[in-house]
Amino acid sequence: MASLNRFGATPESEDLSLVHGGCPKILLFANTDWYLYNFRGSLALTLREAGHEVLLLSPPGPDGKRLQVLGLRWMPAPMERLSLNPLRELRLLTWLIRLIRRENIDLVHGFTIKCAVYGALAARLTGNRPRVSAVAGMGYVFTSQSTKARFLRPVVRGVLRAALGGRRGRLILQNGDDVAVFEQARLIDPSHIRLIKGSGVDLARFTPPREPLVSPPFRVVLPARLLWDKGVGELVEASRHLKARGVAVEVLLAGEPDAGNPAAVPEEAIRRWHDEGLVQWLGKVDDMPDLFQSVHAVVLPSYREGLPKSLIEAAGCALPLVTTDVPGCREVVTDGVDGLLVPVREAAALADAIERLVRDPALCERLGEAARRKARAEFDERIVIERTMAVYEELLPARME
Repeated sequence: MASLNRFGATPESEDLSLVHGGCPKILLFANTDWYLYNFRGSLALTLREAGHEVLLLSPPGPDGKRLQVLGLRWMPAPMERLSLNPLRELRLLTWLIRLIRRENIDLVHGFTIKCAVYGALAARLTGNRPRVSAVAGMGYVFTSQSTKARFLRPVVRGVLRAALGGRRGRLILQNGDDVAVFEQARLIDPSHIRLIKGSGVDLARFTPPREPLVSPPFRVVLPARLLWDKGVGELVEASRHLKARGVAVEVLLAGEPDAGNPAAVPEEAIRRWHDEGLVQWLGKVDDMPDLFQSVHAVVLPSYREGLPKSLIEAAGCALPLVTTDVPGCREVVTDGVDGLLVPVREAAALADAIERLVRDPALCERLGEAARRKARAEFDERIVIERTMAVYEELLPARME
């Protein structure tokens, strides 16, 4: 028997280029193939198993082939994430329109702001087809205070209003704060907004270690793209504080700078911190369950999130969580119950929270156990997939049976 991969499918899975009867054909469109593989692979496979044809679309990247190995149909899109060139963007929209017509797509589901907008616009311009737009967090344009981001905000709001409106559209948001933002901005009919907490986590993979870690030093990890707005700078400063206090802590960074994001931390800075002994940089980590089982706590001092999957994965491993009291993060962590919340951009408070865990193993155990219970009750991927497919059924009620 062929071995199962992490999604429960064999490499010899059938090619989705085969047409599946009268079932809807669904397009999943994201700004990276990495996102599709890590965050929406299970959704795509569940749709396939239900008899639907699925086409996955993103800019080219190494994870496209991994999707194809799963038996999923993936195509590269001529998209540049940071492009502001009107002609290039018009060509992308035209390409999407032609693709949707040629493939006879029944429903378009776009992830992140740019793909959500372009996917929804293309769906509207090809016969007002059903469309689902998933915005995970408000993105660089809404979180950065740079001149470029402030300039783009009103433009993006206008485009969002044009793309997301209409009775055949639905907007999926990951936390209540973002729901309030969209409702107050009146970008879309509130009755068309759906709250679905994250993309879900396979909690059969993310489990507590068999034996608790007892050997010093205390190890914490930040598992994320290395962006300034993930709180990387604050964690480095917290490490300085802890070192000055004589608190023995190993601070790990698991991730890489995102070259396609203006907030990416320069690699030179990361190497300098590594050389100073403030952090250990692990780079990209493929086996996250193994990493989480080798640390004592997980830290994410982010400025804002949609709903951070890394915290939920860590919760599945019964780890205590330290994160900021900001939208998205406080959906996962209730302060003092299943983790610790700290003020955003305050390195000293972050250091205090980490030191508190170092000095109180019983607190770590209590928070970790509560975090796993919450993850199983609210964030299991089966719950998220079921709710996502229910949104599809609202738009294609007769064809999702």
